[in-house]
Amino acid sequence: MTLLVTAASGHLGRLVLDSLLDRGVDPATIRAGARRPESLAAYSERGVQAVPLDYAVPASVTAAVEGADRVLLISGSEVGQRIEQHAGVIDAAGAAGVQQLVYTSAPQATTSPLVIAPEHKATEEHLAAPGVPATVLRNNWYTENYADDLEVAREHGVLVTSAGDGRVPSASRADFAEAAAVVLTTDGHIGQVYELAGDVAWDFATLAQAMSEVLGREVALQQLTPEERLAQLQSVGLDAGTAGFVVALEGNIRDGILEHTDGSLSRLIGRPTTPLVDGLRALAS
Repeated sequence: MTLLVTAASGHLGRLVLDSLLDRGVDPATIRAGARRPESLAAYSERGVQAVPLDYAVPASVTAAVEGADRVLLISGSEVGQRIEQHAGVIDAAGAAGVQQLVYTSAPQATTSPLVIAPEHKATEEHLAAPGVPATVLRNNWYTENYADDLEVAREHGVLVTSAGDGRVPSASRADFAEAAAVVLTTDGHIGQVYELAGDVAWDFATLAQAMSEVLGREVALQQLTPEERLAQLQSVGLDAGTAGFVVALEGNIRDGILEHTDGSLSRLIGRPTTPLVDGLRALAS
């Protein structure tokens, strides 16, 4: 059985490759697609097939998908272009007779007002249309999303947010990667939609406390209004569009949109998800 991992040179993709190899999958059956296959030289040396795959180049998608039995479609990073890019992979998989396509989506993508949900919703709808056997992994927040905040806390001793009392059930990116590897290598997942999240939904006071523990210094939580947060982000160099996006995400968190966790991730990987403080400690080292 040939397994194709798209966007394999990215943070999540590499961790999926690691997890597949750790699970004892024959490297020769793993196909790793990337814009620059040479960036995966370390995996090629272990026997993994590194192949060209650029979502924006349909011919590369068709060639990479051909002969694959199961495909992991890791969502693209180019906001505004992802619907078309994802559809290209799905259509190629359907034409090639792929047995299963696994897609990394967003929390409650088809019903959520989450600012990043619309492109994922459209992708899930396209995935259902051609009848490609599919599994949807709706990944919640990565603890790694707070790497920059951790560095600000290290330097200034403060965690700034407009997320209010919102809660986030984050897990380490490696936890989500392991779940993808499980779904790719075991049966019974076709037709399933998994809402994947960490075991514990924490608030930002807890995040500040965890940062304090990891950094060995007091980290104070500073809650701002959305307007104050927008101004603060622009004052440290973010452009208006990016700053507005961050504020919108924090507003989603403040509204409780991300707080759902039902244990699906820990059940899939067969262990508890990585605790917040451990995930932050790995980032701080």
